[in-house]
Amino acid sequence: MSKTLLLAATLLAAATPAHSAPSNLTTPEARMIATVDAEQSRTLALLERLVNHNSGTTNLAGVETVATMIRGELEPLGFAVRWIPMRETGRAGHLVAHHPGPSTGSGRAGRKMLLIGHLDTVFELDSPFQRWTRDGAVAHGPGASDDKGGDVVIIAALRAMNAAGTLKSADITVFLTGDEEDPGAPLAIARRDLVAAGKAADVALDFEGLIIGDHGEDMGSVSRRGAMSWTVTVKARPGHSSGVFSTGSGYGAGYEVARIADSFRRELTDDKLTYNIGLIAAGTTAMLDPERIRASVTGKTNIIDAEGVIRGDLRALTAAQVARTQARMRAIVATPLNGATSTISFDDDAYPPMSPSPGNTALLARLNGVNASLGLPAMAPLDPLKRGAGDISFVAADVDSLAGLGPASTGDHTPAETVDIASIWRQAKRAAILMSRLAADKR
Repeated sequence: MSKTLLLAATLLAAATPAHSAPSNLTTPEARMIATVDAEQSRTLALLERLVNHNSGTTNLAGVETVATMIRGELEPLGFAVRWIPMRETGRAGHLVAHHPGPSTGSGRAGRKMLLIGHLDTVFELDSPFQRWTRDGAVAHGPGASDDKGGDVVIIAALRAMNAAGTLKSADITVFLTGDEEDPGAPLAIARRDLVAAGKAADVALDFEGLIIGDHGEDMGSVSRRGAMSWTVTVKARPGHSSGVFSTGSGYGAGYEVARIADSFRRELTDDKLTYNIGLIAAGTTAMLDPERIRASVTGKTNIIDAEGVIRGDLRALTAAQVARTQARMRAIVATPLNGATSTISFDDDAYPPMSPSPGNTALLARLNGVNASLGLPAMAPLDPLKRGAGDISFVAADVDSLAGLGPASTGDHTPAETVDIASIWRQAKRAAILMSRLAADKR
C-alpha cells in the first residue's frame, strides 16, 4: 500500500467509533483469535521456559541458547532461520528468520514486514533475580516482559496466522537482537544487519512493551526519541584558593562545570528534549575510567581545582533537533569562565530517533482498524517522553514503523519486573490480524 493510501486509512480510522462490539472479522481472523485463546497454556509455558534460562547480555552462551529455543518455534512455521555471530563486538549475536511471501508475475504481493524484538535481558548470571513465578493475573521473572514476553507475542501471532492460513501469503522477517540492553561496540557493526533488514522492508513492527496510559488505556507508539552520550572536559588554572575569582587565578574547574550544567538547564528548552547528567566531578584531578562510568577525583579545599568532567545523555525526537541542540551545547561550552578551557564531545555510538511521520501514524490507524474489529478502544499516540530509545530506531528512517506491540508490564529492568498475562493474548491477536491485513495489501 502506498503512503497516500495509508494516509487515507488514517482518515478512515479517525471516523471509527472508539469502542464497539467485535465486527467485520473475516473467517480467518476469527480463527486467529480462537487459536491465540486455545494456545494460552502453550504460550505461557514457552515464556516460562525462556525466562528461566538466563540470557543477560554478557552471558553469551545463554543468549545463544535462548535463540536456539526460539529457532525451534519458528522453523516449523516455515521460517528459514540463521544466526549472525557478533563476537567481534563483544556480544553473542542476532537471530534472523525469514518467511517468504508468494511470488507473482508482476512482483511480490503484500507488504514486507520486519518484526523486531530481543533475546537478552538486563539480568546477568550474578543477579539474584533468575526465576519465573506466577501470581494470578501477573507473572514475575527476568525478561518476562522485556523482551521475552514480546518474543512470545510474535510466536503466538505467527502460530495463529499459520492456523488460519494467512501466514502462507506473508513476507515476514523476524529480527531478534542479542544485545538490545547493552549494545556491542562499535554500534555500526552491532546494528549493521538490522539496518539492512529495515531497508529491505516496507513495515517495521517492534515488540517491546505496550505502554498503558494514565487512565488504563492502551497506547500506540509512533515515535521514540533517539539517545546519545556526551562528555564535557574542563581544564582550569590551579592556584591557591585565596586567589579564586581574581583575574590572575580565575574561577577554577568546579565553577566552570557548574556554569555549563546550569546553562544547559536554562537554555536548552526544546519540546521533547532532555539531557540528563549522569556523572559530574571536579578537583585538582578528575579522571574518567576507561569505561567512562566512574571518576577518580582528588582535591583540597585550599587549592583551586584544575580539572572537571561531566558525562550525560541527550534524547531528542528528530535529527534536526539533535543537530540544533548539539550546536547550542557547543556554543555554551565555548564561552568558559576566566581561567578555564572547556570542550564537549558526542559519542559515535548513538541511537537515532524514531521521528513521528505520516507513515507511522497511518500504521497506527491500521492497528486501530484492528481494534475496531476486535471491539477494543482506539489507541492514541503515546507521548515519546514516556518511552526510551530502542532498536526500531535504527530502521525508522527507512521504513514506516510502529512500536509497543509486546505485552504490558511494570518494574522493567528491576527485580520487580512483572508481565500482565492478559495483555499477551490481546497483543498477539492484534498483531496476527494486523500482519494478515498488511500481507493482503498490494505493493
